[in-house]
Amino acid sequence: MLSEMLSAALVGVDGVPVRIEADVAFGLPSLTIVGLAGSAVQEARERVRSAIRNCGFEVPSRRITVNLAPADLRKEGTGYDLAIAMAILGASGQLGTARPPRRCALIGELALDGSLRPVPGVLALAAAARAAGIAEVVVPSPSAPEAAAVKGVVVRGATTLGDAVAHLVSVRELPRISTHPIQPWTAPTGVPDLAEVEGQAVARRALEIAAAGRHSLVFTGPPGVGKTLLLRAAEGLLPPLEEDEAVEVSRIHSVAGLLDRQAPIVRRRPFRAPHHTISTQALVGGGSHVRPGEASLAHRGALVLDELLQFRADALEALRQPLESGSVTIARVEGALSLPARFTLLAAFNPCACGWRFSRSRACVCDDAGARRYAARLSGPIRDRLDLWIILDEPRGAIGVARGEASRTAAARVRRAWNRQRSRQGYANGEMDPAWDVLADARRPIVSMLAQRARRLALSPRRARRAARIARTIADLADSREIHPEHVDEALRYRPEASAREHGL
Repeated sequence: MLSEMLSAALVGVDGVPVRIEADVAFGLPSLTIVGLAGSAVQEARERVRSAIRNCGFEVPSRRITVNLAPADLRKEGTGYDLAIAMAILGASGQLGTARPPRRCALIGELALDGSLRPVPGVLALAAAARAAGIAEVVVPSPSAPEAAAVKGVVVRGATTLGDAVAHLVSVRELPRISTHPIQPWTAPTGVPDLAEVEGQAVARRALEIAAAGRHSLVFTGPPGVGKTLLLRAAEGLLPPLEEDEAVEVSRIHSVAGLLDRQAPIVRRRPFRAPHHTISTQALVGGGSHVRPGEASLAHRGALVLDELLQFRADALEALRQPLESGSVTIARVEGALSLPARFTLLAAFNPCACGWRFSRSRACVCDDAGARRYAARLSGPIRDRLDLWIILDEPRGAIGVARGEASRTAAARVRRAWNRQRSRQGYANGEMDPAWDVLADARRPIVSMLAQRARRLALSPRRARRAARIARTIADLADSREIHPEHVDEALRYRPEASAREHGL
């Protein structure tokens, strides 16, 4: 006898519908799972047998074949357990024949006693079921609030295999989980305040511009001047996620198993700060079973790389594509997979190996050739993708006398500038497509001025476009409808070429 149930598989950060087919036939007792099933799926044979038996059902003493279709898609994880068990019960006639079972997607891991355990990526899996036209999804009760974040699908939470069987044959309906309202945004706690930074007015200004327009930013300077403190304070400047962004970010964090099931919709922008020993696969994603890396986990937020030049060269070079296109493409023999990775890069590094080059308080022990080799770890293509490059000098004067404004004041300006961008073009200035004229609404003298500056400074077309985007953000922070000459001049002062040439980097 043949039975078919519905489930879903994770491919990157998206879900794909999967049909679970079970056939019970005469022959030696066995349970075979086919359809490119990974090791965790193959181990489902023992979990399913024990769960069926401990819930009062019978494991047929016949030859059982389970097929996961499409068969050319690799299946990983334990989320197919519930659907496999239900397909076996249906194929062996234990679900009854009076009426066909409900048509719903079944997602969940089975314990040996028949209870259901949550699995990662439920939000993406429920979205895949909805896209396939499935109106109902049965998931473990702890995962139900997360799945309910998907609109347009009915979510039922089950505690045991027996509960799911009773619902499927319409004996006892499982409770419907209502969609949780999106929690209001709350400011992050434990984040340093910009007022704690001694001096560094230019660096604070650049950080505000980067947060408002999502422009990449790098700080360099001797140890102790406030590079790391400024990077950590950036989290308090980021505006809350919009509703469409929140669902997108939540799906990625759900696949990574980082989502809070009681608050399944993320409202704060991601702020990821990996250690410099991170591997390339962990940074941009990959592995034998492709999972999102830190670049994707920072999608719509900030990726903080402190001690930038201590990261592996191949890991830094792997950031070229996401910095330009906002996505990571991972190629494998079976095909290519694209992961979203549109983040704001915030980085910092010392100007030389000892760290004291250009310091007024301590002498640098590095020779010029060694310092140049150290700075060359940051390749030209990566430098060209950096919007703002700030050299931090050691603060002068007594400690505690040159404090700036608080993060709350700067965050309010950032939020106003962000709202301007959303209402004008729907996305951040730093995400403007090169094909779209950044200065489309600018006055002709401003366009001519930027073209003249680009020729005089020998700016590449990419660098000129980035300067125009920064000028647009500076105008938004000033609540100005138009870009003025002072906005363009300020934007050009932050270009990497000017700072690097001035300090010999």
